[in-house]
Amino acid sequence: MNFKKPIFWDLKKPNIFSYLLLPFTIPVIINNFFLGIQKKYKFSKIKTVCIGNIYLGGTGKTPLTIKLFNIIKKMGFDVITAKKFYSNQIDEQHLLKAKTKSIVSKRRIDAINQAVNNSNQVIIFDDGLQEKKIDYDLKIVCFKKKNWIGNGQLIPSGPLREKIENLKNYDIVFLNGKGDNVESIKEIIYKLNPKIEIFESNYEIQNLNELDVNSNYLIFSGIGDPFSFKEILLENNISVVKEVVFPDHHRYKKKDIESVLQESKKLNAKILTTEKDFIKLSDDYAKEINFLKIELKIVKEKQFINLINDKLN
Repeated sequence: MNFKKPIFWDLKKPNIFSYLLLPFTIPVIINNFFLGIQKKYKFSKIKTVCIGNIYLGGTGKTPLTIKLFNIIKKMGFDVITAKKFYSNQIDEQHLLKAKTKSIVSKRRIDAINQAVNNSNQVIIFDDGLQEKKIDYDLKIVCFKKKNWIGNGQLIPSGPLREKIENLKNYDIVFLNGKGDNVESIKEIIYKLNPKIEIFESNYEIQNLNELDVNSNYLIFSGIGDPFSFKEILLENNISVVKEVVFPDHHRYKKKDIESVLQESKKLNAKILTTEKDFIKLSDDYAKEINFLKIELKIVKEKQFINLINDKLN
């Protein structure tokens, strides 16, 4: 979905705009109800894992999908990732293909059948928790600590794709990035699902040595949480003099990039973007634009690996 998130979504409580939009959450409620009662399909010839979210956009699904792919691959399993095809989400599709072995399909069930035919042992979906007809063997839901559930309301009144109470149906929660009140968030989660496992993760820059701390940078991105991109740069003493934000999954046109290049020259600044954005750019700009290489680091990673091993065996 190409959108810029409304500011009121991340308020701690609903405001007047949120209340005005409450009637428009009814289709979401009805849709979720019918999704929940449809026939479920269980697959015996392959282990199915889904990494999704309840909060819409920018929760770290794709980095965790890539991380889990590498973990399971090291265990010796023939693992593949999968993404449902959306014409406006080619960035994540391309990133998964670049970083993992991946399937893109218009139907997730078709992706599973393809993986079975390929003799894959494990398939990891990037997104798909709301597709209730697949009875995944392992369901992982991601949140950003600083956003948590925003104002707690369903789309479009708030950022939630389904009610937070549905955490009772999931196996693992990941709290990504930095944020306050982590213990109170965990307390809420455990009240909803005492058996759920909670892990924390952070992002580390892998190519910091390629960046010049003595230079100024113009940064641009079209991701779900552009603030986190700027935040990690500032934490590493990278000077950001200009930030250009595009909608999530934005398809860059020549005029977009030419405008960024022109602005960087005015500011005498180098240009930096995310790897997810860079992968969509023409090779013509590769020499003028650098990207940030980020890796997800899991707190208590050994414990997580042991849990995954138990689930797959």
